[in-house]
Amino acid sequence: MQNRLADGRVKFRHLQCFLAVAQMGSVQQAAESLSVTQPAVSKTIAELELVLGVKLFERGRHGAVPTREGQLFMPHASACVSALRQGVALLARDEGAVTATLDIGVLPTVATALLPGALRHFGEEWPRVSVRLVTGANTELLERLKTGAISFAVGRLADPERMVGLSFEQLYNEPLAVVVRAGHPLAQGAGLPAQLASFPLVMPPFGTLIRQAADSLLAAWGAPPLSAFVELLSVSVGRALALENDAVWFVPAGAVEYDLRRGTLVRLPLPSAGGEEPVGVIQRTDTQPAPAGRALIEAVRRAAREREVRPDGAAAPRKRRTRAANTSADQRSPSAKR
Repeated sequence: MQNRLADGRVKFRHLQCFLAVAQMGSVQQAAESLSVTQPAVSKTIAELELVLGVKLFERGRHGAVPTREGQLFMPHASACVSALRQGVALLARDEGAVTATLDIGVLPTVATALLPGALRHFGEEWPRVSVRLVTGANTELLERLKTGAISFAVGRLADPERMVGLSFEQLYNEPLAVVVRAGHPLAQGAGLPAQLASFPLVMPPFGTLIRQAADSLLAAWGAPPLSAFVELLSVSVGRALALENDAVWFVPAGAVEYDLRRGTLVRLPLPSAGGEEPVGVIQRTDTQPAPAGRALIEAVRRAAREREVRPDGAAAPRKRRTRAANTSADQRSPSAKR
C-alpha cells in the first residue's frame, strides 16, 4: 500500500468522500452532504478502493458499512483531512489570506444560550474564519467528531462506550424546565398535574437523558400516563408550539432563557427540581484542534463563564472538569443514549 500511496493517486476528494460515507452510512446521504451526485460519490469510492487495493464498504439494504479495512483506514483518513484543515486555518490568520472554514457541532438546545457570546468573542480575534455549525442529536455529533467531519462538539456527556477516543470538559450543569406561554391557563399552576393531558405536550426525544429527567419529573408529579405528545430537539419548533398551540414544553432551561427573562414564556411550578445534565466541550484525544479551533473553544469557555445565575434559574452554577473517555467516574445506564 505504501508504494500505491507514494504515487500520489489518493486525493483529498477521495478522503472526503470516504469519511462522508462512513459517517452517514449511506452513499446517497453522503452525496447530499457534499452537494454532489450519488454516482459521483460511488465513482470516487471505487477509485479509492482501486488505489488502495482493498474493499472499504459492504453495501446492502442497510446502507454502506465500513469493512475491517475501512475501519482501519478511517482514523488515518480523518487525521489527514484534519491536518489539512488546520493548515488552511493557520494561513487564514495572516492578512490577505483566503478565508478558512471551521466546522463544529452543537446541540440545538445548547446553541441559543452559548453561541451568541462565543461567536462574538471569536469573531473579534479571528475575523477571517467562517464558522459552519452542525446541529443534531448528541450521538450524531459524536459520530461526526470521530470521523473528523467537525473540529469539536458542544454537547452532553454520553455513555462510556460512546466516549471512547473522546474527552469531555464540563462547562456547566443545565436543568430541565417545563414552560408555557405567558397567560397560559396552566401558568399559575392551577389544575396541575391533572390538566396536563388537556394540552399538547412537547417532549425531548426518547432515549436521551433529558427525556429520562422529564419522565421522572412526570412520575414525581403524579401526572396521568401520556397518551399523545410531540418529540423534538428543534428549539424553534418547540417555541412555536408553545406560543401558538398552547403546548407544555419540556426543554433544557438554557434553550429558553431569553424568553424566560422577557416573560414570553414562563415556568410551570414543579414538585421537585428538574434533573440537571452536564454541558461541555467534546474533543478527540488523538488530535489537536487548529489554532482557530483552539481560539473558538476558548471563546466557548468564556461565554460559559459569562452565563451568570439569573432569577429564572436558566443558567446553572458553573463547574468545569475534563475527563478522558476511559474514565469510570460517571457510569451511565446503557439506555441513557443521546
